[in-house]
Amino acid sequence: MKNIIEIDGHKATVAFDPEIGMLRGEFLGLTGGADFYAQNVEQLYVEGAKSLKIFLAMCAEKGIEPFREFSGRFNVRLDPSLHEAAVTAAAAEDKSLNEWVAQAIETAAQAS
Repeated sequence: MKNIIEIDGHKATVAFDPEIGMLRGEFLGLTGGADFYAQNVEQLYVEGAKSLKIFLAMCAEKGIEPFREFSGRFNVRLDPSLHEAAVTAAAAEDKSLNEWVAQAIETAAQAS
């Protein structure tokens, strides 16, 4: 299971890497990789801030946009029976499938 932390206003996933016995963090929403490792949570924040600072400096030096842009559109592939069930559930709430899915995603994202 991965957890989310925030460092300098940017979210990162955190997981334990059993192969090296350390915590591993990786920033989300960047155009490149900026991962970091530490033995404990306190040090993870310190290493994360360093990693982010280096990544942002490298992007500025190379003239690269550091953050991904999201269009608000994506495709989802479902089992046909699940697709049908979602359409039925949306109709039961007098919503379009898009509205229903967007609300389900918003609810799930707020809970995490």
